[in-house]
Amino acid sequence: MRSIPRSGAIAAAIAISLAATAAHADDDIVRWKNIVGVITAKNVSNTVANIDSGTFAWTVRNGHARVDLMNGHAAFEVEGLSINGAQFSGTPGPITDVMGTLVCNAKDASQNTPATSNIANTATVPLNAQGDAEFFGKIHNIPHPCNNPLFLVRIATQATGAVGRWIATGTERTIGD
Repeated sequence: MRSIPRSGAIAAAIAISLAATAAHADDDIVRWKNIVGVITAKNVSNTVANIDSGTFAWTVRNGHARVDLMNGHAAFEVEGLSINGAQFSGTPGPITDVMGTLVCNAKDASQNTPATSNIANTATVPLNAQGDAEFFGKIHNIPHPCNNPLFLVRIATQATGAVGRWIATGTERTIGD
């Protein structure tokens, strides 16, 4: 029987340890392949984790989001975020700033259990007249564990009466690879 030299055994142990760390770290990356607008009837809220939705239907031409749950590094981008219907149809209307919101431990209000969802927000970013916005930075105070993570795009414009309402959400979520 051939024995592995001591330095070879140490190198193998380090490689296994690094691979395990990389695999663990990759499980902390959450991606949403698309972002879609809220589907709601005019003046009806579609509540998610005790956060009211905008009261118009919204559309997104393109978008995606990514969050590292361990270190808070986050990014999202939306293109063509616009209202469907009403006097603002086809535009972002009076909304000029948005923020991303990570919802952790999302609960369904119909479960008749106290809501224990946790939210963490990005900084506010501008939304241009074409409905485009992007964020690259950190989300602070992400709770651990962050089960059933959801991603929302919310109104951050102070001039409207709709501050904090969500108008788009991430879809096609993947965690890890």
